[in-house]
Amino acid sequence: MATLRIQPVQSLDVPELALYRTLRRIEEHERAGVLVAANAKVIKRLLASRFTVVSALLTPAWLAQLEPLLRARPEDLCVYVAEQAVLETITGYTLHQGALAVARIPPQPDFETLLERSPRPLLLAAVEGIASAENLGAVVRSCAAFGAHFLIVGETCGSPYQRRAVSGSMGTIFEQPVARVPNLVEKLAVLRGRGMRCLAAHPRPGARKLAAVDLRGDCCLLFGAEGPGLTAKALAACDEMVEIPMPSHMNSLNVAAATAVFLYEATRQRDQLLK
Repeated sequence: MATLRIQPVQSLDVPELALYRTLRRIEEHERAGVLVAANAKVIKRLLASRFTVVSALLTPAWLAQLEPLLRARPEDLCVYVAEQAVLETITGYTLHQGALAVARIPPQPDFETLLERSPRPLLLAAVEGIASAENLGAVVRSCAAFGAHFLIVGETCGSPYQRRAVSGSMGTIFEQPVARVPNLVEKLAVLRGRGMRCLAAHPRPGARKLAAVDLRGDCCLLFGAEGPGLTAKALAACDEMVEIPMPSHMNSLNVAAATAVFLYEATRQRDQLLK
């Protein structure tokens, strides 16, 4: 039977709490193969997921709320309990809620495995050059909301498992399949070689309007950062450019908003197909 160990702490200056002390050390977390959940709603989703929970750092009030979920976990874990004032000594992070947790990032299915496992017609999303963790997390959330079979994260993007991305996804990263690839353009070529249409979300002259594009078959929707947009190589790897119609004084949306609009339209078309 799994054991829940509850340990009161008066200071964060102990080795076991190293991952909590400075939450900006993203690279350290990545090398350790862990993520930090820093939002009570996200922690609840974490506790309901298949991810292995290592520990939690909670105020007494949050321990009272989360203890049933913590005790239902299958693994042994330690919960450190501290007052809000102690948690607020964490460097570089404003603690709005007195709840943090560390979990191990499980081995992820690779691109080919996800491709083989996903049902047809395929609906994929891919991202290039997304440096903002919050935007990347919101893209993950849109993929989960609108049924993308998996998200392809290119080599020029940040990690979808860094703290702000996990929070931005509202914990959907615990369920949404993600394939991180070393060469996005190469993977787009693989998809096209297998008969899948790759469509670039790119508001430029000559781009087709979103509602006029048939998204009912196998397709991959590619998104880039709002400022620089997609690279020439990524655009060349796609079948065509597609844009969301907007008034003339607007020329783009935040990437997370654009992802939601595109995936909603694809889902809407596919739902019509099923009626």
